[in-house]
Amino acid sequence: MPQQSSLTIVADVRPGETESLGEILATMGDGVANGSVVDLSSLSEMHFARFFLLEETTDLSGRPLPAALLYMSDFDVPKDRHLTELAGSPGIDRLFGHCEGYPAAGPTADQRLAYLRAHTVKEQARYVNTIGRGSRQIRREAELRDAIEGFLDRQLNEWAGRDPREIREAVRRFVAEEPSLAWARTPEDRPSLWWRLREGAHLVALPLLLLLLSPLLLLGAPFYAFLLRRHEKADPAPHLKPDEATVTGLARLEDHVVQNPFTAIGLVKPGLFRKLTIRGILYAIAYATRHVFNNGNLAGVKTIHFARWVILNEGRRVIFASNYDGSLESYMDDFIDKIAWGLNVVFSNGFGYPRTRWLVLDGARDELAFKDYLRRHQVPTRVWYSAYQRLTASNVANNERIRRGLYGDMGGEEARRWLQAL
Repeated sequence: MPQQSSLTIVADVRPGETESLGEILATMGDGVANGSVVDLSSLSEMHFARFFLLEETTDLSGRPLPAALLYMSDFDVPKDRHLTELAGSPGIDRLFGHCEGYPAAGPTADQRLAYLRAHTVKEQARYVNTIGRGSRQIRREAELRDAIEGFLDRQLNEWAGRDPREIREAVRRFVAEEPSLAWARTPEDRPSLWWRLREGAHLVALPLLLLLLSPLLLLGAPFYAFLLRRHEKADPAPHLKPDEATVTGLARLEDHVVQNPFTAIGLVKPGLFRKLTIRGILYAIAYATRHVFNNGNLAGVKTIHFARWVILNEGRRVIFASNYDGSLESYMDDFIDKIAWGLNVVFSNGFGYPRTRWLVLDGARDELAFKDYLRRHQVPTRVWYSAYQRLTASNVANNERIRRGLYGDMGGEEARRWLQAL
């Protein structure tokens, strides 16, 4: 099973260099990375990656927040190997060379690596569409589907009126005899025993801890509920619309392939209560995405490939990034229709979010206010890489089903449904 990993690098930009760094990023893509400066496709076993710039701003108390360059990626090799490969690209100098503390005068790969390691930030929560499904598997299974469809199309007249089991057997013989498909003759490796034991231990650890703490949690619940409603009633929730130029600029970067990146950042509402709440919620999300929503379904939303939540600036800001299928409008509608309560739980801790009740009610149900909120907090992402641009999450899952259908016995109805997947 591949070692699915993610990386987030955050580096503050030196004063006065934001504009020049933005100009370089603008040459690297128009919503999809073009391979200039840093060739993200050359990095091993990649799924998705992006570079983007956060403009200089201030927090809710007026303290400055410097501009920052961020790199985010999802991949299937050990994190240190990915960092080493990234540091091996001289183009990194042109980007992070604008950032505080970056070594001057043509740094070596080792110096680049040390800098990137030092600026790596841990995600508080992360979603993977399907645990264990690697980039190599995804790309290979797409090739398998294309090869099988090509085989069937070349002999289209032979299949009319044939039993679905006979057609399936013909496909299996084709795969068995085609040298380029030798890898497809056996199923993917199962997770190791050690991995299953470790995940099982983690699965039961949190419920056991909550059970042990349940008397204290029950005692504290009324106080938390009182504070929650007090904050919800007092927190400002203005409905501010994004300006037309911003919306138009963001739209130009979207819908170049079947997938899109989404990147948004917001300020956490002031006070210890909100800071503790968002950390607790992200911890719960990390647990749920690791053990519950880990097989192609994020509480009903099936179009997301990867997502992450990262706390920045000593807890003053939170960034959310995802890789999803289709348009942003359909993406937002999908969330509102299927998991509005989940949006409220997380985003209601952000300043300016539509007003909620009891953390889960209202909020995103105000559709227009919610969509305007997201657009106002969305970050332009020019430099975004996808390793399989023509595949939706549904395509990926279907291709895996096609491969699995090559193994074992099937009845006539099962074989017919399997052929329909093609």
